[in-house]
Amino acid sequence: MIVTFRLVLQWLALTLLLPFLAYAQPTAAPIKIAMIEGLSGPFANTGEAVFRNLIWAVERINAAGGVKLPAASGGNRLLLLERYDSKGQNEEALSALKSAIDNGARFVMQGNSSATAATLIDAINKHNAREPTQRVLFLNYSAVDPMLTNEKCSFWHFRFDAHANMRMSALMAVLKDDQELKSVFILGQDYSFGHAVAAEAKRQLSQLRPDIQLVGEELHPMGRVKDFLPYATKIKASGAQAVITGNFGNDLTLLVKSARDVGFEGKFYTFYGNALGAPAAMGESGIGKVLAVADWLPNVQNAASEAFYQAFRQRYPKPADDYVHMRMQLMVTALAQSLESAGTTDSIAVTVQLERARVEFGSQFGSMRAADHQFQQALVVGVMDRLGTPGVKFDVEGSGYGFRVIKTISAAAAEQPTTCRMQRH
Repeated sequence: MIVTFRLVLQWLALTLLLPFLAYAQPTAAPIKIAMIEGLSGPFANTGEAVFRNLIWAVERINAAGGVKLPAASGGNRLLLLERYDSKGQNEEALSALKSAIDNGARFVMQGNSSATAATLIDAINKHNAREPTQRVLFLNYSAVDPMLTNEKCSFWHFRFDAHANMRMSALMAVLKDDQELKSVFILGQDYSFGHAVAAEAKRQLSQLRPDIQLVGEELHPMGRVKDFLPYATKIKASGAQAVITGNFGNDLTLLVKSARDVGFEGKFYTFYGNALGAPAAMGESGIGKVLAVADWLPNVQNAASEAFYQAFRQRYPKPADDYVHMRMQLMVTALAQSLESAGTTDSIAVTVQLERARVEFGSQFGSMRAADHQFQQALVVGVMDRLGTPGVKFDVEGSGYGFRVIKTISAAAAEQPTTCRMQRH
């Protein structure tokens, strides 16, 4: 615990000293990173949560001296994260990409929509073919449609989140052992990601639990439904004992609120049920019934993980800001390490190093698979419980509820095959 406390103090000290350290840096231009994300509209809260995580990671790199490059490449250079609001629209994302490139960004980060990610991959592929001196790399932190590292895989795209099939397999590792479960309802958002989740849920159910009956399936408009009571009513009337959903943001929060209001007493097997208002919306009725899969959860019990989480809470003390993503820290760290290993910001040189990335931070380890640029890491499944119960040292967003880890899936077990046939440059 002494080591843990010292580690927290070191991280805090580096963050507090950042403004002073910046003055001591060489005057070379910073390395620009463009975050293209929905910062307004129905999923603005998810975009702001991403920004908090990314800027904290950038601050940490800069506080340690920035990216250390040879003098010919500018010497030590700071990272500069710039925000671009896609408003949750693909056309706006394309406009933001053009603006970012015009402003000198050569590294783009996005993730809160697989449809937007696919659009950006296509645009970046075309841009890089046309403008070889201004090539752009795309680092994806949460767009998890499997096609992005399968049929749409790109030399210029790297995904640092587990894709939907990997996440579903982790959930199924728990669901398949629930012998009391006999009926499920699949509900999701009506776009590429929601379709992928529904298809994989049905495939894995048929293989692992063919005795479970699918009593309903529904896809709804993404970010447009204000009242989920009709969906919750349908779920309850179906007799489902559990809901499988990839919903996130307000689409998940409003769903679980409505389920509580109609008296649905079944379980929720979710991709993102561990934050952004969902635990508070479910309240006591969610204890033991809301499950979530993640690359990391605050109640993973080891000293390095706890120090990492405590440092984040010191940086963002407001309960509403409590949504921390370990993978985003790993992603920014991997980029910085790859820049240093390449000794340049040249896109191909950095890509070659990112393909070999092996990074560890806050007890989490991961490595990039060169074949498809899919990051490989352990996954965990947690179940909602009261703060203070065994295994729940930390709650979520001050709600009084946290997630107790009940299953850990190793990176080797989480790995999935790929159909990627990447064109290399």
